[in-house]
Amino acid sequence: MILQTKRLILRPWEESDAEDLYLYAKDPAVGPAAGWPAHTSVENSLSVIRSVLSMPETYAVVPKNVGHAVGSVGIMCGKASNIGIPDDEGEIGYWIGVPFWGQGLIPEAVNELIRHSFEELKLTKLWCGYFDGNEKSKRVQEKCGFIYKYTKHGEKWVTINKTVDEHITCLTLENWNERKIGDGI
Repeated sequence: MILQTKRLILRPWEESDAEDLYLYAKDPAVGPAAGWPAHTSVENSLSVIRSVLSMPETYAVVPKNVGHAVGSVGIMCGKASNIGIPDDEGEIGYWIGVPFWGQGLIPEAVNELIRHSFEELKLTKLWCGYFDGNEKSKRVQEKCGFIYKYTKHGEKWVTINKTVDEHITCLTLENWNERKIGDGI
């Protein structure tokens, strides 16, 4: 499936994206803030495409004016989630390469994924999380209407060999519908 917004194409990852993925995912400012280690090679990025980014409902974020993948957004439904949720709920995750920070691309991508999740996947609730100190991710969630619910203290993230506090936010179908009406959508 391909989703589109005014500035973005959200499409499945392809093996041919490995070089672009490595270009942005090798930056230590990106992965560890999202819970995964910086990529070490194009081959490492190809392996991640095959094993992680090929999962259902995981999309490459492709700005129309750039023409290649610069980040990722996805939804893990039910048991595929990291936080133990029912099958009619999903957890959204995202990241974008440093050169594209501050342009509003990830909120745009997340808002489209929210729409897709509620309208097409018929989910009833969406969850999202951010590590303590990751103000950029927190701000994305606020912009997209997610509301703080709780904090998981001292969570061990094996992938980055670090213990973190993770703040969990939520957006219900009802909240989203109210927001749509308020925004005149």
